[in-house]
Amino acid sequence: MLKKFLFAITTFVLGIGLAFAQVDVNKADQAALDGIRGIGPATSKRILDERKKGEFKDWADLQARVKGIKDKSAAKLSDAGLTVNGQTKSGTAARPAAKTAKADAGGAAESTKKNKAAN
Repeated sequence: MLKKFLFAITTFVLGIGLAFAQVDVNKADQAALDGIRGIGPATSKRILDERKKGEFKDWADLQARVKGIKDKSAAKLSDAGLTVNGQTKSGTAARPAAKTAKADAGGAAESTKKNKAAN
């Protein structure tokens, strides 16, 4: 029973990490936009309506065209995973999507092998 409980908790934690995948405002559909914390159905509809007029160039363009998205909310949306042309609100490139634990372990092992070979 304890093993099942720990497995459920581990699965939940890993699932949360995958939930923070990046969503580009110029490519996302309504469901993907609604999945961003802080964007509800009304905001996602406003974003899609404005995007029909043309893609968003940057965060300033998104904020100017979509009612209700100002500096503070834009920063929160960016932290939640929303990007504009792959850029976060601060203007840096988006962080990569979450890796699985297995991929991390494999990459770490390969990195260790390379370091040992170099020495």
